[in-house]
Amino acid sequence: MAGVDRVRILGMAGRALSFGQVAEVYERFRPGYPGELVDRVLTYAGGPVRTALEIGAGTGKATRLFARQGIRVTATEPDGAMLAELRKHVPAHVRTVQASFEDLRPGERYELVYAAAALHWTDSVDRWSRMAALLEPGGVFASCGGPIQPADPAVREAVRAARAAYLESDEIPSPDGTPPEHDMQWPGTELQRSEWFVDVRQSVLKRRLTMSADHYVGYLATVSAYLELSTAQQAQVFRRIRQVLPETVEIAADITVHLARRCRER
Repeated sequence: MAGVDRVRILGMAGRALSFGQVAEVYERFRPGYPGELVDRVLTYAGGPVRTALEIGAGTGKATRLFARQGIRVTATEPDGAMLAELRKHVPAHVRTVQASFEDLRPGERYELVYAAAALHWTDSVDRWSRMAALLEPGGVFASCGGPIQPADPAVREAVRAARAAYLESDEIPSPDGTPPEHDMQWPGTELQRSEWFVDVRQSVLKRRLTMSADHYVGYLATVSAYLELSTAQQAQVFRRIRQVLPETVEIAADITVHLARRCRER
């Protein structure tokens, strides 16, 4: 592995494990997912889904939706504090495992494997062969996520300017470098190139939320880019951002959904 790639992967791994320090804040301020997400995944599956594995379950915001459908969900999460918070909020029949995606070993196979705003934290090396090993032939892979930011361009620019001295960007770039104007976005781009998956689909769930300025700043306190700042820097940047926000903020929180099916013949 090239030195620069190894540094990037190690850096991403560190960011992936930064959320435990704010697990309760994450649960309080991160938006959940609409029921339409589950409907879209199950419609694509085209039949009953009895078992599912979630990668990077966080505090279980997506876990709850799938578990309420009667699906036997195994929720995996590498951060112990996040997993402890998850256990407070999910049904008793959800099985929880403290493990990263890379820790999972082939064994039990599932009809559905999914990741909600978590796939970008996984190692790209052998990602799709690993994923395929966790799925039954013909099983479904699903990934969803997307940026959460002020809908008003003027407010968005004010926030950008307020954080500029501390962060050039608070978003995570496309893991494979796909530009935002491309028709197919990551991870759909990787899935299309993978020999393990077919019938790759991308769709967007349009979503607008309204929250208070304090709630939006609370959300930012769960974003990994800010968690990498020192405590003093966090206090300064959040104060600056709060000063430029209206009391009520309209938020653009569209969810991009990627679906694919594991090849039956492999």
